[in-house]
Amino acid sequence: MRLPIYLLLVISILLLCSSCQNVSQGNTSQEDRPPNVIVIFMDDMGFGDLSSFGHPTIQTPEIDRIAQEGQKWTNFYTASSVCTPSRGALLTGRYPIRIGLGPTQSNKRVFFPNSLGGLPSSEITIAEMLKEQGYKTGIVGKWHLGHQPEHLPTTQGFDSYYGIPYSNDMDPVGGWKLESFFMKPDHNKWNVPLMQDEEIIERPANQHTITKRYTEKALEFIEENKADPFFLYFPHSMVHTPIFAHKDFVGKSPRGLYGDVMAEIDWSVGQVIGKLEDLNLDKNTLVVFTSDNGPWLVMRETGGSAGLLADGKGTTWEGGMRVPGIFYMPGTVQSGTITDIGSTLDLLPTIASMTGATVPEDRTIDGYDLSDVLKNKSSSPRDHMIYYRNQDVYAVRKGEYKAHYITETCYALDTGREELEEPLLYNLNVDPSEKYNHASDHPDVLSDLATLVAEHKISVKSVPNELNKY
Repeated sequence: MRLPIYLLLVISILLLCSSCQNVSQGNTSQEDRPPNVIVIFMDDMGFGDLSSFGHPTIQTPEIDRIAQEGQKWTNFYTASSVCTPSRGALLTGRYPIRIGLGPTQSNKRVFFPNSLGGLPSSEITIAEMLKEQGYKTGIVGKWHLGHQPEHLPTTQGFDSYYGIPYSNDMDPVGGWKLESFFMKPDHNKWNVPLMQDEEIIERPANQHTITKRYTEKALEFIEENKADPFFLYFPHSMVHTPIFAHKDFVGKSPRGLYGDVMAEIDWSVGQVIGKLEDLNLDKNTLVVFTSDNGPWLVMRETGGSAGLLADGKGTTWEGGMRVPGIFYMPGTVQSGTITDIGSTLDLLPTIASMTGATVPEDRTIDGYDLSDVLKNKSSSPRDHMIYYRNQDVYAVRKGEYKAHYITETCYALDTGREELEEPLLYNLNVDPSEKYNHASDHPDVLSDLATLVAEHKISVKSVPNELNKY
């Protein structure tokens, strides 16, 4: 029996309304679910290595775009000037000395292939915190928080792992020689493993293609978990020397091979943002881009630049611990340049606030919640930063002033440690290069900073040192 025309019209309208309702419900569920989080963590990239942070010949248009459309932090700090303790601090929101990663010896500041230690299982990582909220968690890239089975990422809250477990210059064939870093790149000279979860799948890892493969795995993770809230920790092995770029990028930058490597990293960031946009996840994903510490200056042209900041990796001068900080989430993170103080320590509490997760309450958390700065451009709750080298407080910053109590220049040059009879005092807002000592002009500031350090030290309890386990 044929239905009257008016009934067909009514049925068509009802079906159309139902379809519209389903689309609306789908959009609502996407908006209402907690945001995804991606942390892109560079290795040894300096404050001056992005075009948006002042480099004259390195071009990073994709990174510059998210810096312009998101928030660019110019006083953003790591909690250490070397790899292992910096990474532990980011994932736990705690100074390295609290988590067994405060070195006691200068030649054991990070984990090596013969190390037996790792990030203690008692520590709670961002991944573990978010798993309690139902998040899918993955890491693609460099771990460097213990490569023994009991210390791998899959024991620290990550569902999956793909990457090199420690620095890409370890296990050198024929021993560690400085001159080998300046030769034509050959991945066969560095016997580092590439791992999938708990298994070694390639050794030596072909580092000429490592950034490309990391990026492909990151995109796969996003695609596979698009229906669920996810946390992707994406710590690149580059630009830690030895540096490698895919053949498609070699010879393209006026900065030389280092610029080529940065161009590939920039491409990688663009691929991640593009994937989020293709899946309509960009407005519901917080993306953070930063670095683990400053540039490895002893590596000369194959290392990076701290721009106008003093010194680099391994030191507590600004160039060692101040790094680019970029936050991006269209419609949520309000665009602008933030000159207040922030730190990688702040990522855990900030992510907790934005996802509805619970910050661990049974331990000291050194991070601050920056979410109101991201959403409303309010003042940062962080007003100070403690600068550790090994287990000693070398310097402290509060507001615009920074005092040095112990100094040491680039550790690879072995220039020696100097305990100062009188602290140095710099106004970092006026003098970010730390050239002009004003200690004699501000005894009240020095007194205030000394009180801050003393109170901090009281809060630090001795814990077993994981870096000494061999």
